[in-house]
Amino acid sequence: MGDHGPMTGETASPGTPRWFTDTKESHSEWYVERFRTMAAEGADLDGEARMVDAMLPRGARVLDAGCGPGRLAGALARRGHDVWGVDVDPVLVEAAEVDHPGPTYRVADLATLDLGTDPFDLVVSAGNVMLFLAPDTERAVLARLREHLRPGGRLVIGFRRDPDAYTWDRLDADALALGLTRDHRFGTWDLEPWTEESDFAVTVLRRA
Repeated sequence: MGDHGPMTGETASPGTPRWFTDTKESHSEWYVERFRTMAAEGADLDGEARMVDAMLPRGARVLDAGCGPGRLAGALARRGHDVWGVDVDPVLVEAAEVDHPGPTYRVADLATLDLGTDPFDLVVSAGNVMLFLAPDTERAVLARLREHLRPGGRLVIGFRRDPDAYTWDRLDADALALGLTRDHRFGTWDLEPWTEESDFAVTVLRRA
């Protein structure tokens, strides 16, 4: 296993992520096995990677924020990118290292993330990560992800409609407050149009 200890400059978490408080016991193990089963059955699990890859030159630096068991990070690494994957759940990071070797993986809370590394060309957060953060830390997470982007770099965030957790209107307001410009919004990772009735949104933000 790779080293996945604390990050440089990381401070105490401002709260417990919903990933731990709003899910059942052994949810992490179930989640790992779910994707292992889907992969074994030949499911297409690379949709997010295809979109992100199309936005990048070869050998780009990519941060998968909330990487889970590593399917997106691994797919991007296989496409020739320098990928880091970060997740708050050590069970998921351990599975990522086993199932999708190649990226650099770390355990860290996104609300206090400080990797102490060169900036990234793109940061992607898929898998409804924004809905599993600790309550009221969403802007702090966006701020930390922004700080890991190079100037002009892009932040790609996908999550479902959930008015009880975090909304797209709040994302837009937080992005504006942090100096992030919204380039695009799609209804799916394969670029179907987004409408006000959509159940899912993929938002592409850019650091000025």
